[in-house]
Amino acid sequence: MEILRAGAVAALIILSGCAPMPVVPTLAERGEDLFFNETFGGNGRTCGTCHRAEDNFALSPAFIATLPADDPLFVAETQPALAENFEKPELMRALGVILENQDGFDDLPGNFNVRGVPHTLALQTSIDSAAGPRTGWSGDGAPGDGSLRAFATGAVIQHFPKTLDRVAGVDFRLPTDEELDALEAFQLSLGRTDDVSLPLALTDAIARKGQELFIDRDQGKCNACHFNAGARADPGIFGPAGNLSFNTGVEALPDRPARLLVPGLPGDDGFGVPGNGEFNTPPLVEAADTAPFFHDNSVATLEGAIAFYNGVAFNGSPAGQLVAGATGSGINLDVTQVEAVARFLRVLNVLENIRDADDLVRHAQVHQDPDRARRLVTRAGFQIDDAQRVIREGGLKGKATAFLAVAKAGVGELTGEDPQEGTYREVRSALGDARAQFVGEG
Repeated sequence: MEILRAGAVAALIILSGCAPMPVVPTLAERGEDLFFNETFGGNGRTCGTCHRAEDNFALSPAFIATLPADDPLFVAETQPALAENFEKPELMRALGVILENQDGFDDLPGNFNVRGVPHTLALQTSIDSAAGPRTGWSGDGAPGDGSLRAFATGAVIQHFPKTLDRVAGVDFRLPTDEELDALEAFQLSLGRTDDVSLPLALTDAIARKGQELFIDRDQGKCNACHFNAGARADPGIFGPAGNLSFNTGVEALPDRPARLLVPGLPGDDGFGVPGNGEFNTPPLVEAADTAPFFHDNSVATLEGAIAFYNGVAFNGSPAGQLVAGATGSGINLDVTQVEAVARFLRVLNVLENIRDADDLVRHAQVHQDPDRARRLVTRAGFQIDDAQRVIREGGLKGKATAFLAVAKAGVGELTGEDPQEGTYREVRSALGDARAQFVGEG
């Protein structure tokens, strides 16, 4: 009998070793599952349909061009009930903009605007303001209290319905409170949780000059509204205001691509109903790999976006007049200074790509769920790809590319079936070596 008991105990130990207890997902991980997989009973779209992990949780025309015709993004082209007044497919494909009814659904043919998809990185640093949370390009991207939690509700109503009747329980189902909590937690986990602290000890002389111009209140003046290259205003100028909205004159640009492609588009009035012409301040740390720029994707390049602030549209706008009144003059950078600021922002972006990749790999290294660890490492690979692309597009020379190639090769091994502890260390070491090519310790 004792022998039988001992055998039974041994069998239980063996069985328990073969079938470990499942890892309970965190709130943010449950939100991740919802973000990428939950359609909320609608037209097939998920949050990840427009906020693509492979595209910095945003959506660019270049990425759209890689998608198959049956991708849920194109439901206006594949589902007859959504063929009119749900999207502008020609603009979506050409410019990466989607249709929004920010001022309500009473006049679908005449009251709408087209906007780019803002990335959902570093939201902890960007959505708070003294006047309350600000989401979406105009700050009124969420119904109700305007919070990030409510943002998901607005997205389901706007982008997920089966028909334009938008009847809850018929055309979609609204997220539950628990789902909203989880979606919020996941989005707040993405990217930076803190702003950088400028100035950095940059190794590149042109980027250092760009940083100097960015910070200088008499020259670039960028830091006034993008404090530490983030989305918060300089507290030394505006007080503890957090994220501010401004009318920068983008809507006054004479030849915006959307209007050239589709003449007669209604104007975008920004925040409120009726709008006040103001739009949120986006963070700039992630700018180099989240083009196109401005609320309607009207400027394709980083240099073009910086040069906009030299022009008549900005300097004649309420925001331009505010800058001139506070500093004694408008912004007037010459072409080499524009390029220096752009180089600085590219270096900042690469440093953030490296930091985020390292953070994702570090979390994967200790995660108890192999599938989720692989997802984290896969996202780290996206960040490494972005860093390589920004380096290439910006002509940033040096050894960083070689170190990043080593890190990317290691990521490929870590997404396999038997990731090795040593490979995690090698990837993180290579990322550290890449970072050291751009910033010193001083």
